Amino acid sequence: MDVSPALSPWLLPALILVPFFGGLLAWYAERWSLTWPRWIGLLSMAATCVLAIWIWVHAGVAPVVPPHGSPEWIIEFRAGWIPRWGVSFHLGIDGLGLLMVLLTGVLGVLSVACSWREIQQYVGFFHLNLLWNLAGVMGVFMALDLFLFFVFWEAMLVPMYFLIALWGHSSQGASRGGRSRVYAATKFFIFTQASGLLMLVGILALVWLHQQNTGEWSFSYAELLYTPLSSLQEMLLMLAFFLGFAVKLPVFPLHPWLPDAHSQAPTAGSVDLAGVLLKTGAYGLLRFVLPLFPNASMDFAPVAMALAILGILYGAKMALVQTDIKRLVAYTSVSHMGFVLLGIYAGTTLALQGALLLMLAHGLATGALFILCGELYERLHTRELGRMGGLSRRAPHYATALMFFALASLGLPGLGNFVGEFLVLFGSFAVAPWITAIAATGLILAAVYSLYIVQRALHGPPADDTPVEDLTGREKLMMAFVMLALLALGLYPQPVIDLAFAPLAQIANWYALGVPGA
Repeated sequence: MDVSPALSPWLLPALILVPFFGGLLAWYAERWSLTWPRWIGLLSMAATCVLAIWIWVHAGVAPVVPPHGSPEWIIEFRAGWIPRWGVSFHLGIDGLGLLMVLLTGVLGVLSVACSWREIQQYVGFFHLNLLWNLAGVMGVFMALDLFLFFVFWEAMLVPMYFLIALWGHSSQGASRGGRSRVYAATKFFIFTQASGLLMLVGILALVWLHQQNTGEWSFSYAELLYTPLSSLQEMLLMLAFFLGFAVKLPVFPLHPWLPDAHSQAPTAGSVDLAGVLLKTGAYGLLRFVLPLFPNASMDFAPVAMALAILGILYGAKMALVQTDIKRLVAYTSVSHMGFVLLGIYAGTTLALQGALLLMLAHGLATGALFILCGELYERLHTRELGRMGGLSRRAPHYATALMFFALASLGLPGLGNFVGEFLVLFGSFAVAPWITAIAATGLILAAVYSLYIVQRALHGPPADDTPVEDLTGREKLMMAFVMLALLALGLYPQPVIDLAFAPLAQIANWYALGVPGA
């Protein structure tokens, strides 16, 4: 691919270093003012958005490469690291990675903005952990060396643990010491760390097999694509990678950490979890599992699609019986990610495009719902739906925003979620019509639980006559931005589809043919 002179390779490490050093500066600035860390965090994440948009503007639309060709990148950055073991600091970005990086930057801005009033203790340290977590996620979306990828994968976990454990909300009945939030943080860490170690075993085994065949050690993504594997080796390695990513997605029944983590996390933590961290699991399946192990992935597809159906139906069912509004939204993520998993393992270009659009739309819509949940908790000091009601009269702007994002969650035509779900189902039907038909029933359940939120929170008699503060100017600006983004995705998704078409088409070809390399 011809690279524009405006695209310096140093833009890629800058996407990681800006939030990294922004976090350090925010932590240091706390000694002078509690406001400075907030502005530093906001400007740092806004800068990453500007860098991502700059890359998009100058990238153009990549041509579709031959089905058996090597991956092509908009920009690459490579620096030596551990040459003896074939490890390098190798970053690269294509349309798929760029959209994930941009989503991370946008939700990073929203995470900082929604914490403006909520976080009042250890403000600098909070922004250090938030920005370092986002820097790790940026690295995950760009790493082209599997050793480097695993470093970033682990680096994003520790800051999230502290975000939940130190600034989380203890549930009713929890001790003042906050055991509930520490429990949720520990549960999140154990699930993700255990699955990550399993993936590390898979990475090391793949590198060792590559060395046995070529005589050279290498963690390079492009070189490992060509590693010859027996059927058994490919299946075992695929399962190790799959489980590592499935916990993060999360795939049913590997999801138990998610509702607890969401219900105890601060608002920014929930936005980060739902909008960004879940997407690293889906990205891993697209970038690594399908291309590295296409034959085993194809053999495993019926199992993965069955798990997708279980996740869609189970997540929706559990959402319907929740009385805590935040846990309800958390379970909807399990259901929506089931559609993403279905699209990935259907493996057609249309289904992969739908999965990508749904990842973007879900990140925005569910992130906004978690922000609204956090704002409501600030006002009512409760997340129990039974203690709400009448918000449409008491806080009309809040009610309008909640109604909009509830409709986005159920897949209203004209919004981004609808386009993503439609393409997933349309692209999956030719591959697995019966599985797709069953999965489509999840759309009906989505309408039920979305309207359940609206009915319980916005209508009916209020629990008391306490006045409720409506959205502030800052909160209205956040909601308006996300609304416009979802409308743009729903009404004109073509720029997003064009940007990611080449990498997704290549993944679909590799998956269908079972041959990742030339």
